[in-house]
Amino acid sequence: MKATTGTDSYKRIYAVVRRIPHGRVATYGQVAALAGMAGRARQVGYALHALPEGNALPWHRVINARGEISLRSEPGWEGFQRFLLEEEDVEFSLAGRVDLERFGWQPGTRPRRRHRKTAAAGGKPFGRRRV
Repeated sequence: MKATTGTDSYKRIYAVVRRIPHGRVATYGQVAALAGMAGRARQVGYALHALPEGNALPWHRVINARGEISLRSEPGWEGFQRFLLEEEDVEFSLAGRVDLERFGWQPGTRPRRRHRKTAAAGGKPFGRRRV
């Protein structure tokens, strides 16, 4: 059996991260398990850290098992990750945690649908009216 190189394992990790839908999060351990590397959550962190700046992979959707954004070696990235997640309507508690029951990705399930906000009176959607 062929030994897995770092590059091969990184490719598997990136393939899993690419599948995490908009508005959902996965944990480092979950990504590792889905990539066939159960128990190697830190390797997921190393792989994401190795991404070149500006890469389109949705790295920001990976958080720790407590539902928190993990600290980075470069200050400020935690705030940027939170900003990206909030742009996808992922909510944080006052303690800075994401509810994994609500926002956690479960492979094989469909992403939740985004509902348009409705006006209080009449229940009609906000936005442009059809003429």
